[in-house]
Amino acid sequence: MFKKILIANRGEIACRVAATARRMGVRTVAVYSDADANAKHVTACDEAVHIGGSAPKDSYLRWERILEAAKQTGAEAIHPGYGFLSENEDFANACAQAGLVFIGPPASAIRAMGLKAESKQLMEKAGVPLVPGYHGADQNPELLQREADRIGYPVLIKASAGGGGKGMRLVEKSEDFAAALASCQREAINSFGNDAVLIEKYVLRPRHIEIQVFGDTQGNCVYLFERDCSVQRRHQKVLEEAPAPGMTEALRKQMGEAAVAAAKAVHYVGAGTVEFIVEQPGGYEAPEQMKFYFMEMNTRLQVEHPVTEAITGEDLVAWQLQVAAGKPLPKQQSELRIQGHAIEARICAENPDNGFLPATGSLHVYRKPACTSFEIGAVRVDDGVREGDAISPFYDSMIAKLIVRGETREQALARLDEALQQTHIVGLSTNVQFLRQVIRSQAFATAQLDTALIEREKDGLFHQQPLALGLAVAAAVARALEGERSLETADPFSRRDGWRSHGESLRLWQFQSGDQPLEARLRYLHQGGLELAVGDELGGLEWQLREDGALVLHFAGQRLVAQVHVRGEHYHVFAQAGAAVLSLADALAHAGDAQSEGGRLTAPMPGKLVSFAVKAGDKVSKGQPLAVMEAMKMEHTIAAPADGEVTELLYAAGDQVAEGAELLRIQA
Repeated sequence: MFKKILIANRGEIACRVAATARRMGVRTVAVYSDADANAKHVTACDEAVHIGGSAPKDSYLRWERILEAAKQTGAEAIHPGYGFLSENEDFANACAQAGLVFIGPPASAIRAMGLKAESKQLMEKAGVPLVPGYHGADQNPELLQREADRIGYPVLIKASAGGGGKGMRLVEKSEDFAAALASCQREAINSFGNDAVLIEKYVLRPRHIEIQVFGDTQGNCVYLFERDCSVQRRHQKVLEEAPAPGMTEALRKQMGEAAVAAAKAVHYVGAGTVEFIVEQPGGYEAPEQMKFYFMEMNTRLQVEHPVTEAITGEDLVAWQLQVAAGKPLPKQQSELRIQGHAIEARICAENPDNGFLPATGSLHVYRKPACTSFEIGAVRVDDGVREGDAISPFYDSMIAKLIVRGETREQALARLDEALQQTHIVGLSTNVQFLRQVIRSQAFATAQLDTALIEREKDGLFHQQPLALGLAVAAAVARALEGERSLETADPFSRRDGWRSHGESLRLWQFQSGDQPLEARLRYLHQGGLELAVGDELGGLEWQLREDGALVLHFAGQRLVAQVHVRGEHYHVFAQAGAAVLSLADALAHAGDAQSEGGRLTAPMPGKLVSFAVKAGDKVSKGQPLAVMEAMKMEHTIAAPADGEVTELLYAAGDQVAEGAELLRIQA
């Protein structure tokens, strides 16, 4: 076994690899960028080496600098994690030439599976089922248009060298193809340095089911069963679970054997994932009719590998290290078993109600559920951040992975909801409450799964307020009063309970929840006690502060246990039913409304301005694309809010812009 390895990655996967290495007695070396100088993964390793600037191209993609760091520290092997250099055949070859072990597959396997078109041709020869499509080398846009028309709409355009949902576009009619192709190629060249694409028939009611495979240098290969990753947004996974609901034993065996055949076709070594698109021609209630087609192979460890670990009891990172050290697989196929059900939720810094726009900021509050082993409490959190850390625009928006296990899917779902309820993040927008809405939905609870679930159920998932606002306001008022009470002294003039020698006193609170104003009228009763009115709700207000900081609240005949975190003028209320953010109303809040801004358009987040679709003097219509920005590995289109004329462009393509920066001006 290795004595020391370098982890060529950051964040939660670097921390994850370091944890297993430590258990195995292997020392670790971290690498870090300027932005990550104080990151959690740096302290999780035994040593750390600075490798460059904050942008990935200046640090985590500089493989020459990473090789230097490995030699400098005496590392014998390099674990690439996922993303960055994990599927870069040049890096794998460079490791070998430098006398370092690349903890991953051979460069030849990465090359064979790295280009989607070539891998499809290889899989066809191996007898693995394929989705109808075009995988040719000719990339003439006119030819691609004809092929899409031949296949029949809807079709998917996919970057041949892509992954993670980047460089992928769904096209529903012929006239939209050219624009979608240009956007897809632009994102592909920026992300992968290769703008080649393939085109596939878009399977209706599709499920995304993948098989975890593992090979060793002795020629052995096994599959560690499947994961269902159907719940996605922007073609990126949101929830993953294992085993796949509704999977029959016969189909599991067919898919597993097909995945092993795919791996053996490229002499695969190490951890890999063969991804399939699964058609449900008989609907959700007829799993025996499901058909599967090869989609791609990811030649690395996947983000969602913990759910496979949860149901098999195996440490896949430990398997990686053992196989890379030349040892045979720890188990053969006949020794592997499925035990229980596991679900992983990706907690991301983003705003689901605003098109999943990535968010940046600091984790002023970051409270996690109590984590235990899968055998005892079935809750695990994989993360690479701590309370107080900043989420920057340079990297992926994922904050943490929350993984739960249960004996049944129903038990795992209940545990996941409870664990999400115990996850409190203040400082930036997250998808935590959205995840709760998804797993509570009838469609997810009954496993009516396909990749369009979020879009199909959008009316019940977005812009929801599961926590009653009257109770949320009452909790905010109680928290404010509790804070005031803590300032009291023995001096009677410092009392803050509203006491008067005669009569009653009244206080007025103006809150805002999104665009909704909320007025709270608090009356201090002469005989003692408090009466609160919020909208049409009126009742006595009582509360107790528990040792854990939670408020036990009684208001208008209702009881609420809530944690309230105050950040400036914002009250963040977390309860079992959900969460709410209330702001103390600002009398000047509307002083700078859109009309007074004179038609300015600003960047919704920090990032790079990719391109403008207009120039000064152009007439534009409401909804027309104006510019494209890139942040956190995703492209975002900025559209015209109204009809008008472009009067000025204030930046150039390629410029880095701050959140709120004025990009262009339009005269209505």
